[in-house]
Amino acid sequence: MAELDQAVAGLADRSLLVLDDDAALRTRLGRALEQRGFDVRLAGSVAEALDSVRGSPPAHAVLDMRLDDGTGLRVVQAVRDARPEARVVMLTGYGNIATAVAAVKAGAVDYLAKPADADDVVRALLAMGAAPAPPENPMSADRVRWEHIQRVYELCGHNVSETARRLSMHRRTLQRILAKRAPR
Repeated sequence: MAELDQAVAGLADRSLLVLDDDAALRTRLGRALEQRGFDVRLAGSVAEALDSVRGSPPAHAVLDMRLDDGTGLRVVQAVRDARPEARVVMLTGYGNIATAVAAVKAGAVDYLAKPADADDVVRALLAMGAAPAPPENPMSADRVRWEHIQRVYELCGHNVSETARRLSMHRRTLQRILAKRAPR
């Protein structure tokens, strides 16, 4: 942790925007990143984050993907337009390959699943061109299956019957899978 703190201390601009609609997570993550040396601003909605970016574009941003008033992708674009060199990390509790690709295309440098450790967030923000290290605990086979089903479901416009047909799965089985939480 000391080496991460030193790396943050060496940054010319330590401004950081944290966007999340979960107040407890936003506050906890903001405090943890502040303790590591960042100058943190908090936002609880897309509108609040866009106002913050217009007022003073941050050098770094940690953004939630899905919020009540929109998607974090809008904020990624606003940050990148205002400050092209900004480093943006996306956080989500609904991780899937399609949204990860969309985040990276929009300009995010990394995509982390919630709950993300503050040290992992700092590592992602500071990784300069280096390939990320392989995960310590990769997704289970059940999680990979669930992610694939979620991606096909999104691509089919949340149509259960069409998704079941494309996956060669019974509709009721698919409904049961969709009703459950994501496996670890």
